[in-house]
Amino acid sequence: MAKPLMFLPPVIFAALAGMFVWGMSREDPKQLPSALAGKDAPPVQLTPMVGFEPFTDADLRDGEIKLVNFWASWCAPCRVEHPNLEALSKDGVTVLGVNYKDEPDNALGFLEELGNPYARIGADRAGRMALDWGVYGVPETFVVDGEGKVIFRFAGPVTQRVIDERLAPLLAGEGE
Repeated sequence: MAKPLMFLPPVIFAALAGMFVWGMSREDPKQLPSALAGKDAPPVQLTPMVGFEPFTDADLRDGEIKLVNFWASWCAPCRVEHPNLEALSKDGVTVLGVNYKDEPDNALGFLEELGNPYARIGADRAGRMALDWGVYGVPETFVVDGEGKVIFRFAGPVTQRVIDERLAPLLAGEGE
């Protein structure tokens, strides 16, 4: 008669193999899920930056899809994504900027050096807005539909691949 414990190793192996297969089949395991997907964007809480007008809640509900990008001058990946944000802006995509926990002079220097892709921009010096939006770290970019609902979140630099595979379909209205 077989001992019940002799079946335990194959059962454990099968369970681990199943979890491995499930984990590998996820669309992008590096992307963190967003609790905001399909929900109204949290309130916009920005302070003005010298020479720029911050965006408001009303700007997120103007009928147009837009990107909300959290960035900082001290963030190396923010420099990597910056040319792509500028290209999106030149292509007519509204990009709204949130300068995260940054020194005002450093933020202004960053924009002077690299250019300004943002239609409107404000500062989140204390990180309160980022906390409400569930920002894990900069850069992070959210796609907000014209009614103020978050339809997608991307943590990390917006690369051309991200634009082609993830953002372009959403900006074209093809949904997530």
